[in-house]
Amino acid sequence: MYPPYPGPVQPPGVFTRPVEYRNGPGTAGFVLGLAGAIFSVIPIIGVIAWPLVILGAVFGAVGVARVRKDKANNTGLAIAGLVLSVLGLIICVLWVLLFTHTQSTANDRTVTVHYGVTGTANDATVSYSLGGDGTSSTSQEQVPHLPWSKDVSAKGEVKSGSLTVTAGQAGGEVTCTVSVDGKQAKTATASGPFAKASCQF
Repeated sequence: MYPPYPGPVQPPGVFTRPVEYRNGPGTAGFVLGLAGAIFSVIPIIGVIAWPLVILGAVFGAVGVARVRKDKANNTGLAIAGLVLSVLGLIICVLWVLLFTHTQSTANDRTVTVHYGVTGTANDATVSYSLGGDGTSSTSQEQVPHLPWSKDVSAKGEVKSGSLTVTAGQAGGEVTCTVSVDGKQAKTATASGPFAKASCQF
């Protein structure tokens, strides 16, 4: 009996090259996660990070699953993409919470608007208005003598307002002044019969 044939002998110095598995989802997850994480820290522009980090998390998870099934071997790239995507998603959520809190605080605060009219005119006509979050009001008063003033309180954000004073037929000088929470917003002066001074903000 002869010993079994051992088969072909591999020449010295020749090595079998290991198979390189591709992991497209893992690579895509890393690219999307990196871009999303960068954009997520930028105010306003960061809104485009939402689709990037969500897609990055999905592709990153698929890439990690492929590695576990031994269908790919770039473990670090897939995990990095998943981590960056989750980090970017957390930052996006924090931005939303911060914006919601800021908006809620602005809607709950009370703003005081001061309207004032001074001058030498008599029998003046004063009109003032105030516009806020979905609300607006306009009032008019006949003022026989100046000065005149009015404080109006509004809840939420004051977006617009105006004060107009018109002198009577006898003329004279009229000056209107508007301030919001103690900060002067506008002032104007006019003189003469039926002169009109208008302050808008």
